[in-house]
Amino acid sequence: MYLGVDYYPEHWEANRIEEDIGRIKQMGANIIRIGEFAWHLMEPKEGQYDFSFFDGVVEKAKQYDINIMFGTPTATFPAWLAKKYPSILSEDKSGNKRVFGGRRQYCFHSDRYQEYTKKIVEKLVHHYRNEKAIIAWQIDNEFGHEGSDLCYCEQCHRKFQEFLKEKYETIQELNHRYGTIFWGQTYNDFDEIPIPKDTITIHNPGLLLDWSRFRSFSIKEYAKMQIAFVRQLKGEHQQITHNFAGGFFEKFYDHNEVADQLDFVSYDNYPVWGGLSKPLEPAQIAMAHDFMRGLKNKNYWIVEELMGAQGHDVIGYLPRPNQAKMWAYQAMAHGCANLLFFRWRSMTKGAEQFCLGIIDHDNEEGRKYQEVQSFMNEVQKYQEVIRSEIKSDIAILYSYDNIWSWNHQRQSPSFDFTKELLRLYRPFYVRNTNIDVISTEKDFTKYKILVVPVMQMIDEKLGKAFENFVKQGGTIVYSFRAGIRDRDNNIHFKNVFPCFIGEMTGITIKESEPLPPNHYVNIIGKEEFQGTKGTCSFWRDLIIPENARVLYGYDDQFYGNRACITENSYGKGKVYYIGGAIDEDTLQSIMDKIIHEKSIVHIKSPKGLEVYEREYNHKKWLFINNHTSQEIIFENRTISPYGSKIMEK
Repeated sequence: MYLGVDYYPEHWEANRIEEDIGRIKQMGANIIRIGEFAWHLMEPKEGQYDFSFFDGVVEKAKQYDINIMFGTPTATFPAWLAKKYPSILSEDKSGNKRVFGGRRQYCFHSDRYQEYTKKIVEKLVHHYRNEKAIIAWQIDNEFGHEGSDLCYCEQCHRKFQEFLKEKYETIQELNHRYGTIFWGQTYNDFDEIPIPKDTITIHNPGLLLDWSRFRSFSIKEYAKMQIAFVRQLKGEHQQITHNFAGGFFEKFYDHNEVADQLDFVSYDNYPVWGGLSKPLEPAQIAMAHDFMRGLKNKNYWIVEELMGAQGHDVIGYLPRPNQAKMWAYQAMAHGCANLLFFRWRSMTKGAEQFCLGIIDHDNEEGRKYQEVQSFMNEVQKYQEVIRSEIKSDIAILYSYDNIWSWNHQRQSPSFDFTKELLRLYRPFYVRNTNIDVISTEKDFTKYKILVVPVMQMIDEKLGKAFENFVKQGGTIVYSFRAGIRDRDNNIHFKNVFPCFIGEMTGITIKESEPLPPNHYVNIIGKEEFQGTKGTCSFWRDLIIPENARVLYGYDDQFYGNRACITENSYGKGKVYYIGGAIDEDTLQSIMDKIIHEKSIVHIKSPKGLEVYEREYNHKKWLFINNHTSQEIIFENRTISPYGSKIMEK
């Protein structure tokens, strides 16, 4: 098991390195991550490569038997490169060049930047290819983070047009599939196609979806180039990873396309950051881990685990004593097998002076140091259990095409894809079930339950895969607006909603209604839920039951004959359709019904207490995390505020 810290020795006097490495070792670490932002130090002038500083760091780490993850420094290029070739700089939507400063300001399609990426990577990796202490290379840093996934420069414009030409082959095919006859947008040639900067109203939805796909393609191709180059040069004992940032559903690239090229996935886990008055809810933190594990369907690394308060300009919530340690335990519960904390020492200069780490600016070993030390000492006892495979019977499905379609036409000002996914994730989370969060492109036949939130983009192929899953005995839960659009981002024609899943759901939908913010409609239970009441917000599909049973209907003057939640038996399985943003209690009752129907392993625990079961070596183990500021009693054990335990069941 690798446990360690993010260390930036170049930020301090060189004579401090030995003291730092000694204290890091004393804390219990066996790995450091270095180098990711140090291009200028490695190449202070063009063609003058100097790795002597990091040679010293590597040697000192080896003396203390500490391994190294080394980052390629391409997220922060040197000022001399920007001065010589301004074309490497990306542009914002208004056409303004992003000036040198900050990070990740490069354009993925800059030929010059790709050329200089290869130069620095070749020199760096070749220099350390035989270094046994360096066990992994981290490619770049947090692709797409902080808006770096978008660039509107002329280089990108030309590449976008080439991307479309390769996809559609003829301009007539593009015109047909986009429906450019609308508003007279018909093109005679691919070089007439605009880059989607601001215009009056909005651009063609097909164009916008392809722009999102192109941005994902841009990152994938740059990553592919760098990863292939490192793979060619590295030592056989060295692996390749990339550290993904959070907020993945808000970005314009499909993380699966980069993850497929890596030896293992890494994640930067920040449950709170600058400006937040409180952390993300526990379910959202957990969902992010389940998403990361789902990228390669195996356990992953965390290479930045928050320990102190964070903020570039505005500082966020201060993690309470043991809370950040508990988040590290939570990561282990969800499949993290190796973990590094951010950062060793808080920096006194630069943009991250208020991104606090294990050691604060006073350089003293305080509470956070002791928390990390205790975590490292404790979890090493359970490393085989932590490495064991997580087996899930439930999968939450997403499609980046579908997410991007929603992002470009939200249909309601309140729409947020992450919130809608969490709405359906949360009821299973609170019952402590193992959940995989995976792309629709992955094989989902092994699961018992598929949860499919707001999947408006369903084509015949995906509909058939869903149908086969249910016929074989699986259960699917859909939520509203399912199956209304095709892969070109167009509404299905001559097909009643929900398209390609209508027969299995046993319903039709002729009308739907967005609901204003803070507006609710009442729903009332039927069948086994007779007499129970709930609410629906944000959106409502007015469902006409054909073969389906009505579990909840609308309780109002005009639509009292329309269903809100239905259940339909199909083949050997069942399909549930949830026609709106339903309140938590009602959703919980529906999901509890499904959990019992499918005999899903689950654990009921007090609110705020996560209890995850893992099986290893024919024994069952529990990962217990208290997300509250209060003591919680569970099975005659007292779990302290923000306390954590791993124990045999």
